[in-house]
Amino acid sequence: MPRVVDHGQRRGEIAEALWRVAAAEGLEAVSLARVAEEAGVSKGRVQHYFASRDELLDFAAQQLRLRVDGRVRARMAAATPSSPLGEVRALLTALLPLDEDARTDARVGSAFLIRALGDERLREIYRRGNRLVHTAVAERLAAARDAGELTGLDPAREATVLLALAGGLAESVLLGDADGAGALAVLDHQLGRLRP
Repeated sequence: MPRVVDHGQRRGEIAEALWRVAAAEGLEAVSLARVAEEAGVSKGRVQHYFASRDELLDFAAQQLRLRVDGRVRARMAAATPSSPLGEVRALLTALLPLDEDARTDARVGSAFLIRALGDERLREIYRRGNRLVHTAVAERLAAARDAGELTGLDPAREATVLLALAGGLAESVLLGDADGAGALAVLDHQLGRLRP
């Protein structure tokens, strides 16, 4: 009896191989042959699922967004105490490269950001994702303000500041200028400044 192949799983495994190559060597090192080598399959197997390098990159970018979204949602669901400000902290913490999976995602995300600068469609995907995260932070900051957790503030402006801070901290951690504990301490310091 022939074995049933989960095509979605196979495509995901190939995308993960691309992430490993991109995280270690950058997107310029990504080719169908190099990804096949990393995945431990033939180039023909990769081409069975992806007709071109661009198709593979597009799929990997979409999967990366889903992976980061999943991490953000899981951290927010586990936020303790469950409060709007706790959710803001959890969301921002999920954007920091604090473990190996998050570091890989951040490195690959940085590589895709560079690609997006020259690709309007990919740039719009990034913009849409950024707007969703900004809206989520701003809504929770507004809820925290309304619950008396925070002083009177402009939630949209503070969301911009906090996301810029998280982005800078993520870069510092990736470059080795800061460690995870230091990044979290800076984030907590900034969140503490918002309290009454």
